[in-house]
Amino acid sequence: MTALRTSGISMRYGSLVALNGVDLEVAAGARHALIGPNGAGKTTLINVLSGAIAPTGGDVYLHDERITMLPQHLRARRGLTRTFQVTQLFPELTVLESIALAILEREGRGWRWWPPVARFEAQLAEAHALMERLGLESDASRRVGRLPYGRQRLVEIALGLAANPRVLLLDEPAAGIPSGESADVLGVVADLPRDVTIVFIEHDMDLVFRFAERVTVLVAGRVLIEGSPDEIARDEHVRAVYLGREA
Repeated sequence: MTALRTSGISMRYGSLVALNGVDLEVAAGARHALIGPNGAGKTTLINVLSGAIAPTGGDVYLHDERITMLPQHLRARRGLTRTFQVTQLFPELTVLESIALAILEREGRGWRWWPPVARFEAQLAEAHALMERLGLESDASRRVGRLPYGRQRLVEIALGLAANPRVLLLDEPAAGIPSGESADVLGVVADLPRDVTIVFIEHDMDLVFRFAERVTVLVAGRVLIEGSPDEIARDEHVRAVYLGREA
């Protein structure tokens, strides 16, 4: 079963071609990585998938529904959410407050958050369950802005999960995290329940080959190859163009 796919996606900015006829198919429950050199079009593709920008050609499908022209907030309501390369958090809120607020936003009640939080028992219980799943329970009362960067990335992933997504798009979830912590973050992502399909951009090939089940390689706005991590690692074109090894 396919969770997310594109057909002939193109994105042009005047004479600049950022994406050129990209066909992508992501299986339901997959851990699917997008890789490629700088300027390959990876973040542009994530922006198109999430609805942040509209493509100049082609279509996007969430399961069987064509969502090409659907705005970002309506895609989120249908279960397609994303995180960003740079965290976008409220630094003065605690971890618990941040996640509970995201849950209330999902329910259309974010405006009722302030001030007394204790009355939202069901939402707080769900927030605690999310924190436990991501190993954030010990940080519940800490302000987000005072957390180490790797923990902030986990909070952002928790906010994405608070929307109850069917598909979660992660733009470099390990970016800026010390190498000793990045595997922990990707491990948490990979261990999420299989009813959440994961598509992620990552530059660290060790992490990609460790956690991805399927890999799509973009070069100059086109799909160069797609396959299993072993197939990608052995492919001579990938080794020459992206991994920097001679074929």
